Formats: sequence, structure tokens, C-alpha cells
Amino acid sequence: MLNELITRYPALAPCKDDIALAAQTLINCYKKGGKLLICGNGGSCADSDHIVGELLKGFLKKRPLSDEKKQEMKANYPDISDDVLEKLQGSLPAIALPSITALNTAFCNDVDPALMYAQSVVGLGNPGDMLIAISTSGNSVNAVGAAKVAKALGLTVVALTGKGGGKLGEIADIAVRVPETETFKIQELHLPVYHYICAAVEAEFFAE
Repeated sequence: MLNELITRYPALAPCKDDIALAAQTLINCYKKGGKLLICGNGGSCADSDHIVGELLKGFLKKRPLSDEKKQEMKANYPDISDDVLEKLQGSLPAIALPSITALNTAFCNDVDPALMYAQSVVGLGNPGDMLIAISTSGNSVNAVGAAKVAKALGLTVVALTGKGGGKLGEIADIAVRVPETETFKIQELHLPVYHYICAAVEAEFFAE
């Protein structure tokens, strides 16, 4: 799968090892019961939501609930219908921090916009969780703030940036620095990177 990614997007060859490491780190996070937090601004905000969408429901696989999960749910609530259980899909916990709009706007207004995402990390992050901070420059102030607080709380930090990496590249445990400098070109390469990560994680946890 990774070789296919590099074949389709040769520009990502210098990032190959970091992409693979990011995917494996997220797999390990989920295996230990952790969750993923994601943040970014503008197009990277949209990317945050996009990643969550691929993780919370089927991406390349249908992800039917296991018989054990269905039995557990039936035991908890016998009235739940088989039709509902057949339609629901396996899910991996992921939260897009930009989507917490009431908190974000209140914190920006009342405290400090630079710590908007950091506050969510304080509330939601636990040791062993993972933060993906997306910034084309690597210097988005609120993403950098979130990364610093995540590190302080014991989360693993993955940065998706452009060629230079910026401050995020220095802070992150793993930095995927796609080899472009213009914002739109960086964003064009971020999409196949996180699609690969989502596909690799899904393949690890779901048979179909």
C-alpha cells in the first residue's frame, strides 16, 4: 500500500519512512485504547474533519460490527433492532478540534486565540493519545500551542507540514514534511498522506 502511494505520488518518496511511522504510531495508539486529536486552520481545518470522517466510519472497508459487539449491545439494550446493528460500522475514536466551535470561539474571545486548540487538548487528551497538527507552514500559532501542550501531557505529536517543517517540525515526535512550499501544493500532498494513514489503520483493525 505504501509503495503504491509513492508510485502514484513520487514527490512523497523523501517522506516515506515518516509516513509509515505515523501510521504505525496511530495503530499502536489505538491498540492501547487511545484516541486521535487533530487540529488545523483553513484547508487544514477541513483536512481535520476529513480524517475524522475516514476513521469514524468505513473508508475502504465496510467494517460490519463484530458478533461480539452486537451481542454486547443487545445485552445492554435488548430493544435495539437487528437492522440498526447491521447498518452500524466499526469506528476508531478521532476528534477534530476545530469542530468544537462553542469552546473555540469562547476561548478566543475570553482568553487567548493562540491557545484555542491547546485548551481542547487539556480537556480531551490523555497520555498515550495522539495529536496530528496540520499546518502548511508549520508555524500556525494555535497548532504549535496545541503541540506543546500535547507533549507536556504525554501525547504523541505528529505534524503534517510543508518542506521547511517550521516550529511544528521541531516539536513533533514525527514530522511529515511534504516537499512543497506553496500552500495549495502542500495541501494537495497532505491528502494522499492522510488517506494512506487512514487506510493502513483501517486494514489493521477491520477484516472487511
